[in-house]
Amino acid sequence: MKWIFFFYLLTLGFRFLLRWLNLRHLERHGAEIPPGFEGAIDGQTLSRSSAYIRALSRFGLWQMLAGNLVLLAFLFGGGLALYDRWIAALAPSFVGGGVVFFLGLQLSATVLSLPFSFYRTFVLEERYGFNATTVRLWLADFLKSTLISVVILGGMTVAALALIAASPQRWWLAVWILFTLTSLFLIFLSPVLIEPLFFKFETVQREPLRQKIEGLMRRTGLRVSRVLQVDASRRSRHSNAYFTGIGRVKRIVLFDTLVEELDDDEILAILAHEAGHWRLGHIRKRLLGGALLSLAVCYGSFLLLGWKGLPGLLGLEQASFFARVVILGFLARLGAFFLTPAESYLSRRHERQADDYAAVLSQNPGALASGLIKLSRNNLANLHPHPLYSAFYDSHPPVVQRVAQLGATAKGRRASRKMKGGK
Repeated sequence: MKWIFFFYLLTLGFRFLLRWLNLRHLERHGAEIPPGFEGAIDGQTLSRSSAYIRALSRFGLWQMLAGNLVLLAFLFGGGLALYDRWIAALAPSFVGGGVVFFLGLQLSATVLSLPFSFYRTFVLEERYGFNATTVRLWLADFLKSTLISVVILGGMTVAALALIAASPQRWWLAVWILFTLTSLFLIFLSPVLIEPLFFKFETVQREPLRQKIEGLMRRTGLRVSRVLQVDASRRSRHSNAYFTGIGRVKRIVLFDTLVEELDDDEILAILAHEAGHWRLGHIRKRLLGGALLSLAVCYGSFLLLGWKGLPGLLGLEQASFFARVVILGFLARLGAFFLTPAESYLSRRHERQADDYAAVLSQNPGALASGLIKLSRNNLANLHPHPLYSAFYDSHPPVVQRVAQLGATAKGRRASRKMKGGK
C-alpha cells in the first residue's frame, strides 16, 4: 500500500509542477507578440489572454487538488471498503449490485463536479466575455447529459456483467466486443440523435460558402452527407469546426461564431485540415489503436481481477469484483500518466501532417495561418506554453509553431511561382 500511495503522490506532484512551470513561463513571456502575429494581436489582447489563461490554470489547480483529495479519502481512507459493503447489503445480486455500484460512483462524481462547472461557466467564462448561456439552459444541459450517461453506462454495465456471469473464463473477449461495437454505434448515433438534443443544426446560411465546402470535399474524395451550422453562440462565444459521425452520417459542423469571425478562405483551409485527418488515415488509426488497446486492457483486467493480492495494494483484506475494478482502474490511471507524452506526440504529429495536407489541398497555406491566428486571438489562447508542459500534454503543436511553418510553406510557394514565371 505504501509504495502505491507514494507513487500516486509522485505523479500528482509532477502534474502540479508542470502546471506551475506553464504559469511561470506565461508570466515571463505573456506580453511578447510572437512572430507572424504582428498586427493581428496587440498588447491589450495579449494581456487579456494571459489573464484568462492564468485564471483557468489556477482554477484547474484547485479543481485537481479537490478531486485528488476526494480520491485519496475514498481509496486510502476507507471509503471504498465502506461503499463496497453498503452496496453488497443494498443489492446482493451480481448484475444488480454492479449497476448500483458503478452508477452510484458516476452520479457522485457528477455532483461533485457541479460547483466547478458552475464557477467556470458563470464566473471565469463570464468575466472574459465568453459565456452566453443562462442558468436555466445550463441546468437543462446538465440534466440531459446526466440522463444520457446513466442510460449508456447502465446499459453497458448490465450487458458486461451478464457476459461475465455467463462466461467466467472468456468474458474478456465478449466484453471487448461489446465495448467496441457500442463505441462505433455511439459514433454513428451521436450526430443524428444525441447532438440535436443540445444544439440546433441547420444548413450553412452563406450559400457561396456551402458550395465552396462541397467543392472542397469533392476534391478530397470524402462523401459528406451534410454541411451544417450549429447555434453554439447560445452557450459560448468560443469558435470551432469539426467533422462528426462515420459512414453515411459523416457531416461537417461549423460553429455560428466561426462563420461570423472567419472569411471563406480561412474556413475552407481549416476544413481542409480536418479533411486531412480522414484522408491520411488518422481517424482510422485512432479507432484501430483504441480498439487494440481496449483488447489488451480487457485481457489484462481478466488476469488481474482474479489476483488475490489486488485488494492488498490499497490495504484492503478483501474486495468485491466491483471494488477490484475500481482498484484496477486506479492503477491503470497511474500507468496511463506515463503514456501521456507518447500519445501527445503522436497527436501532434498527425496535426502537422493535417496542416501540410491542408496547405496543398487549399493551395492557400496563408489562409490556414490567418485562420489560426484569428481563432487564437478570439479564444484568448495561450501563445506561450512551457515547452515541457506542451510536450507532455498538448495534442496540437503550439499555434506559433504552426503559423511559422505555414508561413514558410507559403513563402516557398511564392518563390516557386516566381521561378516558374521567370523561366
